[in-house]
Amino acid sequence: MNTWWRRIVLSLVAVFGIVIAYGYIYRWGMMTFEGEERTMYQSIQVVIESLTTAGFGGDTDAWNTTPMNLIVIGMNLSGVLLVFLALPLFVVPLFQRALATQPAASTDLEDHVIICSHREREDVLRNELEAADVPSVFVDDDPETVVELTDDGIEAMVGDPEHEQTLRAANIDDARALVVDISDEANPEVILTARELHDDIQIISVAEDEDVTVYHRYAGADVVVRPRQVLGRGLAAKAAMAVTTELQETIELGERLEITEFLVERDSALIGRTIGESSIRNRMGISVIGTWLNGEFVPAPGPETVIEENTILLVAASHERLTELTSRTVPPAEDRSNRVIVAGHGEVGRTVSEALETDDLAHTVIDRREADSVDIVGDITDETTLAAADIENARSVVLAVNDDTAAIYATLVIEKIAPETEVIARANETETVRKLYRAGAEYVLALSTVTGRMLSSILLEDEQVLTPEIQFEIVRTDAPAFAGRTLGEIEVRARLGCTVVAAERNGELMTDLGPEFTVRRDDALIVAGSDETVNRFIAASR
Repeated sequence: MNTWWRRIVLSLVAVFGIVIAYGYIYRWGMMTFEGEERTMYQSIQVVIESLTTAGFGGDTDAWNTTPMNLIVIGMNLSGVLLVFLALPLFVVPLFQRALATQPAASTDLEDHVIICSHREREDVLRNELEAADVPSVFVDDDPETVVELTDDGIEAMVGDPEHEQTLRAANIDDARALVVDISDEANPEVILTARELHDDIQIISVAEDEDVTVYHRYAGADVVVRPRQVLGRGLAAKAAMAVTTELQETIELGERLEITEFLVERDSALIGRTIGESSIRNRMGISVIGTWLNGEFVPAPGPETVIEENTILLVAASHERLTELTSRTVPPAEDRSNRVIVAGHGEVGRTVSEALETDDLAHTVIDRREADSVDIVGDITDETTLAAADIENARSVVLAVNDDTAAIYATLVIEKIAPETEVIARANETETVRKLYRAGAEYVLALSTVTGRMLSSILLEDEQVLTPEIQFEIVRTDAPAFAGRTLGEIEVRARLGCTVVAAERNGELMTDLGPEFTVRRDDALIVAGSDETVNRFIAASR
């Protein structure tokens, strides 16, 4: 029950209590001072008439004593007082609240991004846009959703984006871009409507199914993104890393510098050592940009930082040195099962399975529905299904199910019956990431994070997200507000919580940047961190 309803109920209880109490007092007064008996119902009737100032019945002639008249005067004054208190405390605020909670049906924004429909993954996009000082408005056909967003200080309006009047109310003529993420079936209709109203606006559509992407383009979308496919490739890369010493996907910043992340598994030789003792920096010449453990990001960890099991290292070096590190973070293949279990055979699960097959890695597919590519039909949260998949002898499990609760339950079951099996999980919402880590997952990646990064990278001209499919966010961005200042003065790590990995200046890539490095206006900085810390950097650099 919300605060207003609680106040109304308590007020009604209080009024009822006053009426009953006055009823007893009136009945007692009539007997004591006037010598006349009244029933409780007759007494309550007189009390209500007094409190509401509606007038009195035949009892007025019976009030002949001073005490009885004083009792009636007190009831009259109480009634007037209650009316004057109720108006400012309850009636007026209720009217104000009713007016205030009417969802907006238009916006006055200009040079903004219109985001059709609201999901958690669009919140990731909005945070990226807000950090870059780009206005945006959500358009959703659910009034309650719009009211909730407005109460949170987020620009939103109610309406069906398939209708012309809604997009006109969203000021599409002055908008810079339109993001459509409703459904594979509804997106083309919105695109057609928007393209008819504004032929030059940039339109980005989010597609779930590969088969429908062509129709989004035919309708007029400039870019169609498929985050589930990108997420699947990212999860497959982590599963492949667990069973092979070959270097997986990296981000190339130049001829001699690449960035990648490594999951330090439970049987790695690095566990229990500090970064200094591991010789990653000194002997191997590899820069540790940051660490990620249980959802917590630490920028530029010091040499005293202990490498724990399931720590994710974000590192930068040449391809040869990163390959050497791979052999140390991934234990030898002897006495290790290379088989991967893929749970879920939707868009994400199929992408994972295809990627593993391309890498010639053995895998078993589990899904609730029978299909040609499904090896075991069953529920991944059921111990019987996991036993049928021989979970204890699998190297890792990729949870690609489209249900965060099911992913958490499956992780808990796997940790109980097969604690040595690595869990690589997909989450839909960012808030589920920490829960999956607490449940025992070794690596988690959220679909909302991937989607938001992909969309912002397209929309923001001065910012390029280099890593949509890994835990860390790495962007190439300008920083005009920091021009003429050194990294030490800016306090990138201490104040903003991220790391400047490199800088591009006049076509040259500059690495090993110290605190004395001075930023120039035309520099493009490569910044690494969590989504939150990178957004903080971008907001401060504008």
